[in-house]
Amino acid sequence: MEKARFSFKGIKNWPKVERPRERLLKHGEQYLTDSELLAILLRTGTRGESALDLARIILRKFVDFRGMIHRDYRSWREIKGVGDAKIAQIKAAIEIGKRLSLMESNGKIKIGNGGDVFNFLKSELRGAKKEKFLVVLLNSKNYVIRTIEVTDGSVSEVRPFIREVISRTLEYFADRLICVHNHPSGDPSPSPEDRALTNDLIRAADCVEVKLLDHVIIADDGYFSFNENGEMGNGQKRE
Repeated sequence: MEKARFSFKGIKNWPKVERPRERLLKHGEQYLTDSELLAILLRTGTRGESALDLARIILRKFVDFRGMIHRDYRSWREIKGVGDAKIAQIKAAIEIGKRLSLMESNGKIKIGNGGDVFNFLKSELRGAKKEKFLVVLLNSKNYVIRTIEVTDGSVSEVRPFIREVISRTLEYFADRLICVHNHPSGDPSPSPEDRALTNDLIRAADCVEVKLLDHVIIADDGYFSFNENGEMGNGQKRE
């Protein structure tokens, strides 16, 4: 636990050399603690607490930035002094970080099987409270071009739009794709709706001469691969 400095004083009253924003500009963001970075996003604290104090309270609740990813708005609003504007700022920053991470991996990661998909996206999907449906776009040699989120919500309730999956695939000139979604229940076993969706996706992809390599369901510490289980329409694995 980092030692509190100038607690219960507004940051604007601190010596300039101790203010998180000034420290970032002078020394670089890599030298700031998690709470100092978060304080810059928060900008202001509450009566009797600085933005840095509030940042420490948030980190005590969620442990780290990863712990903030899938928490719903009710959890955030339990923290005194954290309103919609602050929640939006923090969530936007986290999302930017996630997208940068995926962008940096584009063109460098090769997907060969369901295990590769699981390792690539497990941090994105494990712990999510709702189902998310992602599409991993690949080139002809199975290197990742881009990962996009099509929709969220239960597949049985909010079925991904087949047309959108195909249009986004063509938009990025992908030769192949893998569809991925999570099961918040912790059981990766496919439902009848999952199987029906997979069959529809196979037919749609074949119509535009794009190869759907797999549909992978991710849960806590495991996954189900339609391809590895011979359920990609013809009973044969797709390469």
